[in-house]
Amino acid sequence: MTHDSTELPSALRDRLQQAPLWEFALALYGREGIEAACLSLQDEASVDVCELLWHCWLHHHGLACDARPDEARRWQREVTAPLRRLRRALKPEAREHEGVAELRRSIQQAELQAEREALRRLEGLALAGAGLSRLPTPPPRLADFLASRLQVQKKPHLSALDALEGQLDPSWTPS
Repeated sequence: MTHDSTELPSALRDRLQQAPLWEFALALYGREGIEAACLSLQDEASVDVCELLWHCWLHHHGLACDARPDEARRWQREVTAPLRRLRRALKPEAREHEGVAELRRSIQQAELQAEREALRRLEGLALAGAGLSRLPTPPPRLADFLASRLQVQKKPHLSALDALEGQLDPSWTPS
């Protein structure tokens, strides 16, 4: 695949399909310090965590995507974000009322399903190959790449990106 190609080679498509974004996101998010880093970027820098994890997944496979993930962004804005706001708004009352706590857990599950759908849409965009390109050799540092891609500049946010990079498999190199 050349830098300006929109066609995704079948070997690369197979590799991406064998390492689904959802599984990658769950594994990375579960590593030490990643949840806190992601939530900090989400709450303080307005970074969409699903898009952030998508970029990490692509980078992990030696790829970048210049296509605008408009459909996933719309989904996040119209579906996931309202669920998140509602879940957070119910937190104080849920501490005192079991019925509200149960409702909050249900909303949290719906929010997780909405995030899974956003990741599915992002993965589909990558598998379609539009705007996809190989990273240069040697690839840029993930934290630098993400800072540029997500327009993150403040020191605490850059530190959060460094934490993400530190938790990816250091022995991996793009093929």
